[in-house]
Order: sequence, then C-alpha cells, then structure tokens
Amino acid sequence: MTSMTLRAPQASRSNALHAGAWWLWALGLAAAASRTTNPLLLGMLVGVAGYVVAARRTDAPWARSYGAFVKLGLLVIGIRLVFSTFFGSSIPGTHTLVHLPEVPLPDWAQGVRVGGRVTAEQLVFAAYDGAKLATLLICVGAANALANPARLLKSLPGALYEAGVAVVVAMTFAPNMVADVVRLRTARRLRGRATGGVGAVLQIGLPVLEGALERSVAVAASMDARGYGRTAPVPPAVRHTTTALTLGGLLGVCAGLYGLLTAGGASYGLPVLAGGLLAALAGLRLGGRRGVRTRYRPDEWGVRAWLVAGSGVAVAALMMWAAAYDPAALHPGVVPLVAPGLPLWPAASVLIGLLPAFVAPVPDVAPVPHVSPVMKATAK
Repeated sequence: MTSMTLRAPQASRSNALHAGAWWLWALGLAAAASRTTNPLLLGMLVGVAGYVVAARRTDAPWARSYGAFVKLGLLVIGIRLVFSTFFGSSIPGTHTLVHLPEVPLPDWAQGVRVGGRVTAEQLVFAAYDGAKLATLLICVGAANALANPARLLKSLPGALYEAGVAVVVAMTFAPNMVADVVRLRTARRLRGRATGGVGAVLQIGLPVLEGALERSVAVAASMDARGYGRTAPVPPAVRHTTTALTLGGLLGVCAGLYGLLTAGGASYGLPVLAGGLLAALAGLRLGGRRGVRTRYRPDEWGVRAWLVAGSGVAVAALMMWAAAYDPAALHPGVVPLVAPGLPLWPAASVLIGLLPAFVAPVPDVAPVPHVSPVMKATAK
C-alpha cells in the first residue's frame, strides 16, 4: 500500500490547484496586513507573498502583473507621504523637519491646513499607514498572478456567472495589455529604435489598442457561441426567496465583519457572520437554478487546496489573536518616536504563509529564449 506524499508534483491540467484556494490564501495575508502597522511584519507579508509568487507562478500573461501591483503599492506610499506633507496631520510631533508656507483658510475650514510645520512623527505615521495599504494591494496582486481567471470563473456558482465573466474580463485586460507593451518594446529595441519618448509611446499605443480590440471581439464571439446570457424559467416564489436570502446574507456578512473588526462587537460578530454566510450560500444555491450552463471537468478541491487556503486563514487568525493579545507590538508608537520591534509569535505566524511554495504543484514554465549578440546585430 502506497502512502500519500505531500511532495509537490509537476502541475498539469488534472492536478492544477483550485483558483479559489489561491484567493483565500491571499485574502488571509491581506486580512493579517489590515491588523498591523508594524513595518517589519508588513515587510514579511510582502516577502512571503513575493516568494510564493516567484516559486509557483506560470508564464501566463496574468502572472506578470505582480510587479505592477508592487509598483502601485510604492506609489500609494509616496502619495500618502505627499498628502501628509502638504495637508498636515493630526499626529503631534516635536521633531520639526521643515516649515512650509501655510495657506490661510476661512473659519469654516477649521481643522484643515495646507502647508505649515512638517514633523518626523507625522511622516512616520503616514509611511506606516501607506505601507499597510500597499501590502493589501500586493497581496491581491499575488492572487491575481497565481490564480487562473478562467478556472476561477468556472468554479463560481451559477448565480454569479454573469458578474464573474465581467470581473474576469476586467482582470485579464490589464495583464494582456502589459504583455503587449513589453512585446512591442522588445521588438523596437531589437530593431534599434527608441523605446522612450512621446513618439515611441504613440507608435506603441496604436498596436496595443488594436490587440485589445481584437481580444474583445474574440471574447464576445466565444461567449455568444457558448450561449452566454441564456437563462432557464424560474418560479416567482423561488426568485423572491433567492433575493431575500442573498441580500439578507450579505447584510449579515457585513454586520459580522464589522463586529469582528471592532473591539465591542467581537461577541456577536462571529455568529452573525456565520448566519450571513449560510443565508448567502443558500441564496446562491437557489439562484443557480436559473443558469443552464454545464461544467466540463470541474476543478477538484483536494488536500493541497485545503493546505494552501488553510495557511492563509491561519495567518489571518493568528494575527487577529495577536492584535487582541498584544496590540502595542503590532502598532509601534510614533509619539514619541521609537524603533519598531519584531514580535516573535506574529512573525512566526506570517511564515505559515510560505506553505503554498512547498505543497502547490510546480508549474511548467517555458524557458526564456536566449537572443545572441549576432541576432541582435542582424535585427538592427
């Protein structure tokens, strides 16, 4: 009798990891990032997400979008610092860095200032706050780079199929456009043409827009060929029950999440969240009756999917427990300025997020073709 091993196999169509597992893992890391402003912990979360992406992403167009999310996160931090510098902050401070010319405002704008004294405390607080938001974006970018949008769409309930198609098309538009830009810039570079400047941007932009239009027409044709939008007749009573369960369940989920995120609502947050999830799932189950689509070779939720999703949930749960047990370690003070420390147990819980890099199937990435100097000279 052979025993089951958790050694990661080579990825194939039959054993590919469920796309929902990647999203649950990434959302767990994002939930953990929302509970702390410690830059060391946030840096560990970004490092964990980046390591897993580097180890398990494919060469598909959407897998190249992770770098764009990292740049977007850095831009968010920069914007947060700029706003804090020019529009002030409610954080008091004694370490003055610069005095900007202050714009006088009318009496009805009390509490708001433009310019004035800029302190180190307010900039550090803005950097912590911006780093938290940047980490959230990077975690979402990790899910976008690892989860196949088409397989995620196939796993959605029938009631969410139409909305899922719109989301998947929107998610794949930007990565495909980035891939087109990289391809055209590489071709121009091999031909010895400039890749920067207004002229180069205009010459690259037209083929990129043309490719996006061709993909849109192809997607519309494939959707029409598969009978997209056709629905089955549903009795009015079932339709009204579905609407009531779905809306009530979503309201329950919102109220439960609010209770979990506040200090005073922790007692009722979990039961309300569980009840809302059950009602919403029941509504989605009933709503799926109006769909007439079928699934070819549906993705299976196996042991590896449970491990990947469970690692993200474990990171979020342990970070929430740490935020309730020792909030000072997860939120370093800025008044007075102190160096952030690395709490041991929260840091160890973040490392659980590395589990997908060892249990998820190894993707088959095509090797990058090598362009020799002779070929470059010939292309020029």
